[in-house]
Amino acid sequence: MTDPVFFVPSRLYQVGEVAELTGATLVNPDHSKMEIATIASAHDGGEGALVFVDGKRNAASLATLQAVAVLCTPDVVGLVPEGIAVLVTPRPQQAFARIGRLLYPEAERPVGVTGETGVSAHAHVDASAHVETGAIVEAGAVIGPLASIGSGTVIAANAVVGRSVQIGRDCYIGPHSSVQYALLGNGVIIHAGARIGQDGFGFAGGPKGPERVPQIGRVVIQDNVEIGANSTVDRGAMADTIIGENTKIDNLVQIAHNVRIGRNCVIAGLTGISGSVTVGDGVMMGGGVGLADHLTIGAGAKLAARSGFMHDVPAGEVWGGYPGKPMKDMMREFVALKKLAKGKAKEGGRDE
Repeated sequence: MTDPVFFVPSRLYQVGEVAELTGATLVNPDHSKMEIATIASAHDGGEGALVFVDGKRNAASLATLQAVAVLCTPDVVGLVPEGIAVLVTPRPQQAFARIGRLLYPEAERPVGVTGETGVSAHAHVDASAHVETGAIVEAGAVIGPLASIGSGTVIAANAVVGRSVQIGRDCYIGPHSSVQYALLGNGVIIHAGARIGQDGFGFAGGPKGPERVPQIGRVVIQDNVEIGANSTVDRGAMADTIIGENTKIDNLVQIAHNVRIGRNCVIAGLTGISGSVTVGDGVMMGGGVGLADHLTIGAGAKLAARSGFMHDVPAGEVWGGYPGKPMKDMMREFVALKKLAKGKAKEGGRDE
């Protein structure tokens, strides 16, 4: 359940309103005036709650569901208990998310820590920096020389914005994060503790051991990118590290120097992308994916969690395993290995 101390609903919504806002079909019009006070999982539910169920494989919770309304696919309508308003839509999770954003607008994007407005008297802003009217710089934040901060952007407590960094409008730079050698578009969200623009891992072998190769590139982050807590994005060696528009990156992700990531990608936590990798638009990576350097991941590819890749992945394909290969090949090998293991077990169990 949501905690009213942290997130309070903006107002009550009637079931009929939800139908209009999402395009869902209300099965029983008599339920249109029922009021929704919160959102919850179908497993938890609760008084006044709106929940969603996507398909029969997720329908087990319906048998004991307690809620005011459910957004669901057509194949589970008959499983919803009586008295609960049924809103039918082919994409219930998306509809649920839309109503959730309306109910809890403060949860849609992170907010500042101190609640200050304008530039805090306890922040350090260099005299040559430009902070537009409407931006917020909280206590303990540092804005370096020649940096620029757009209107509507929040620089949270103890964040550091380096020399000449350009940050667009309506961005959020989380507490204890740092942004250096970077250009950020509008609507970018950098969560707490993330590090943007530090040295790439560039060394050349020498007679006395590894010698540093200067990293003189930048990080370019386009509009509406989101980067999770404690993730790192290295600046380029000589070219730029680029993250395309509307890409979403989870917590604890490492993106090395000269990586180029396309638009609308989704990268889950603990993923590591080595230097000079190119990732096409719309790529999805599960948690813990590892990519060797200089690979190309084609547009629309899907990489399974905990997979490791040493070869390019063609556009639109689903790959997984270690080393990564087409998913159908990985599953075929898994089945063959399982059969082999069973055969060995039977052989080992014979009486001599």
